[in-house]
Amino acid sequence: MRWRNSLIVFWTLLPLLYLGVAYGASSGHRDHTAAMRWWKQARFGMFIHWGIYSEAAGFWHGKPVPHSDGAWIMDKAHLTRQAYSTLAAKFDPIDFNADRWVRMAKRAGARYIVITAKHHDGFCMFRTNATHFNVVDDTPWHKDPLAMLAKACNKYGIRFCTYYSIQDWHSRYTLPAIGNPNQGHPTWQPMRFTANGGGEKYVHYVQRQVGELIRQYHPSLLWFDNNITRSWITQQGVHVAGWSYVDAADVFHFVRKLDPTIIINNRLGYGFGDYKTPEEHIPPDGLPGAWETCMTINWTWGYKRDDHHWKTPTVLITNLIKCASGGGNFLLNVGPTGKGIIPQSEVRRMLAIGKWLKVNGQAIYGSHRTPFAKALPFGYATQKPGMLFLEVTRWPHHQPLLVPIRNKIQRAYVLGFPQVKVKVENEPRGRLLYLPGKMPEPVATVIALKISGAPHPLP
Repeated sequence: MRWRNSLIVFWTLLPLLYLGVAYGASSGHRDHTAAMRWWKQARFGMFIHWGIYSEAAGFWHGKPVPHSDGAWIMDKAHLTRQAYSTLAAKFDPIDFNADRWVRMAKRAGARYIVITAKHHDGFCMFRTNATHFNVVDDTPWHKDPLAMLAKACNKYGIRFCTYYSIQDWHSRYTLPAIGNPNQGHPTWQPMRFTANGGGEKYVHYVQRQVGELIRQYHPSLLWFDNNITRSWITQQGVHVAGWSYVDAADVFHFVRKLDPTIIINNRLGYGFGDYKTPEEHIPPDGLPGAWETCMTINWTWGYKRDDHHWKTPTVLITNLIKCASGGGNFLLNVGPTGKGIIPQSEVRRMLAIGKWLKVNGQAIYGSHRTPFAKALPFGYATQKPGMLFLEVTRWPHHQPLLVPIRNKIQRAYVLGFPQVKVKVENEPRGRLLYLPGKMPEPVATVIALKISGAPHPLP
């Protein structure tokens, strides 16, 4: 009986042991430290949500779909697969220009691009032999935008990365949460697998397509999406009914074997991945380890023609600073139209970020999180060896700015404004900086401090 009890304990603990291996192979993976270096240096990336949903632009039969993100129209309008697939015949982005997109991203200061290779709708924006439901075979355009974007990214020195959804509302191995996939009024979220091995077959389908993405476009990063929610046991629960830690492990290790240098986000679930991905919010104190906030530039991920709730350049630049100050990256989304044009309202905001970064990028790229445990009354801070950067968003008009550190300041200056004099005075509470009455940079002025040794904050 003793050996039977031992066997029962072994099989009971095996999933948890496997889960522990998953965590060890994901976040603290020694062999992947070098591959993460470029990503940690980048700090700013451009997300692109583009697909046949961009043709619908949030409308169905001429009427706006309530509560619909542009990319979620199939679910929110309760469309059958047959009805939704009619968008493919209309998708003809004759104004798409990969060079123009990537040049804009470069001018915006983005160091990497993440493009939706396949969103939840299952439509593939790349050449694939796994399904006919793709941009090359099923649209009048018959072109491969990922191939063109990968080439342009290589030309302009931008890292090319691909998004791939674990959800797939079109696959023959999946079913909607409610209703018949081709009749009635289906609700697709959360997706579930078909009976008789649908989950296993679907994992093979995912591996086949991910293999195509890696071999055809050589992305630096795979941004998986699984519509994740928090879970006390897995840390990363999923909204794909039946998706297990074995499925996540199979895909994770498949990618690692095919290309060990590829960075993987955490949305396979169950602890697999190299970094965390808060969405539409920035943790006030950052997160332990590597992380990246992804955010819309208005209220929607895919193009929606009646969404004019634009975040201001000030908000977007401040969000970038917040992420860097917390030790994270900022991935900002744009949503091109069905014709392949990134709206000018988005271009202007991206270029405003680029204009600020051209002057102040030294404080963002390759920076480390703030050394201060408490929030700073004047704004934010980042650091590099021997340097402390203060991103001042609240200017202390006619008052000295107090920096609560013990370090000796060897030099203090304002990035981009060499004519501005900064006087330093020591006092028990820290170091006082005497600044001009007017803020030189209207969004965020960066004061660079050359200091002796690592920062030693005062309590």
